[in-house]
Amino acid sequence: MNDATAQQPQGGAEEGNEGSMSRRSVLRTTAGVAGAGIGLGAIGGVGAAGIARAAESGSAAAGTAVPERQGRTMAGVPFEGRSTVRVGIIGLGNRGGSMIDLYLALPGVQVVAVCDPVKAKAEAAAAKVVQAGQPAPAVYAKDEDDYENLCKRGDIDFVYVATPWDVHFVMAKTAMLNGKHVGVECPVAMRLDELWALVDLSERTRRHCMQLENCCYGRNEMRVLRMAHAGKFGQLLHGAGAYNHDLRGLMFSPTYYEGPWRRLWHTRLRGDLYPNHGFGPVANYMDVNRGDRVVSISSFGTPALGLAEYRAANMPPGDPSWKESYIESDRTISMVRTAKGRVIRLEHDVSTPHPYSRINSLGGTKGVFEDYPTRIYLEPDHDDDQWKDFGAYADWDHWLWKEHANPPGGHGGMDYIMVFRLMQCMRLGLVPDFDVYDAATWTAPVPLSHLSVKANGAPLEIPDFTRGEWRKARSGVDSEKPAE
Repeated sequence: MNDATAQQPQGGAEEGNEGSMSRRSVLRTTAGVAGAGIGLGAIGGVGAAGIARAAESGSAAAGTAVPERQGRTMAGVPFEGRSTVRVGIIGLGNRGGSMIDLYLALPGVQVVAVCDPVKAKAEAAAAKVVQAGQPAPAVYAKDEDDYENLCKRGDIDFVYVATPWDVHFVMAKTAMLNGKHVGVECPVAMRLDELWALVDLSERTRRHCMQLENCCYGRNEMRVLRMAHAGKFGQLLHGAGAYNHDLRGLMFSPTYYEGPWRRLWHTRLRGDLYPNHGFGPVANYMDVNRGDRVVSISSFGTPALGLAEYRAANMPPGDPSWKESYIESDRTISMVRTAKGRVIRLEHDVSTPHPYSRINSLGGTKGVFEDYPTRIYLEPDHDDDQWKDFGAYADWDHWLWKEHANPPGGHGGMDYIMVFRLMQCMRLGLVPDFDVYDAATWTAPVPLSHLSVKANGAPLEIPDFTRGEWRKARSGVDSEKPAE
């Protein structure tokens, strides 16, 4: 899967930076997604075939009725405070192998266990823990299921999952069933029934399940968030987010991913495989799940040509990739509507030449911000139809960026800010900045965009994972600095 020999891409968290799982594990786990239903499972008791039929008729998806709550809401539920957060890490490839450095850099955090079926990676991570002055962690590298033994330990408070997408759901589920809070790299799951299962498990077990969306903690994103909440953009109307990043070379690299798991998703789904980096920040600007909610998605996809062309130009005859048939749209464009009538545009393109961009835009009745490159236009500050320097608004930086002006770690420091804040919330017994409802909402475009693309852009209903709690205003990433 992921080998750290490849150069780290710039920008947001790159999905290739996830831990190792054996090829057998990936094939076993994903065997069920190859059929006509693409393993999308049921929504509120109605299977994927029924949703597809509804989409083909041009109507909102049938069967998205909210299932009955089995536990109690996790909205606004704080962590239990503790002096030390004991962490177990599953997956030590590019992503997990680098993120462990950030956990080790924080006071009040101890890495007590590490897990990866590639023993050398698990042992290298354990050596980092010892070098940081902590006791040697337990190492789980016996086989692809050894993560279960890590989750059973009684001395772990938080499990961090940085593995291939195929096994995110089962690992998050196992962690919660064993009484652990869990944070998962993007996306948290690949099926709608799995998203509902995570919501239900979080509510029943009283454990938080979080999508660790680092782009929500980018300096620009947090500045725009504070400005939006202060009314600088007026009444919010529209936003956009994306993951446009040329990954062709990495997906065909024999070393960057350990095995073809990442590329194989392009043979299974047609829609937006990685919406979280673009969706999460814009959802925060608009207080999605905290006063507004997303209600529908309509997605359109281009033909799937880019990976096949790249393979023809770069891969030798006999390479295993020649057995693959790609169906993932080279570019997917989705339009998401909210209950308040706002519109969010999402884009995904990792198969064609394109400079890195998450778009990251926000517009309202008083002006607009756009990223890549960064620029802003607000009234009454400007009235000459010319973009202005976003740097002039540095006073609006979030307190986390004022306190950590030059944070360590990758992706411009957003990784460190995210981990620092999460561990702070756990130590001080605070409500997390985002929860299982955000994880499910930000990931729902993965299966739903696939169905909508198949149905020529027919709008599909996005479930209300909060079961009505979205109507209540509550805190999120735009947090107040706590008293330590």
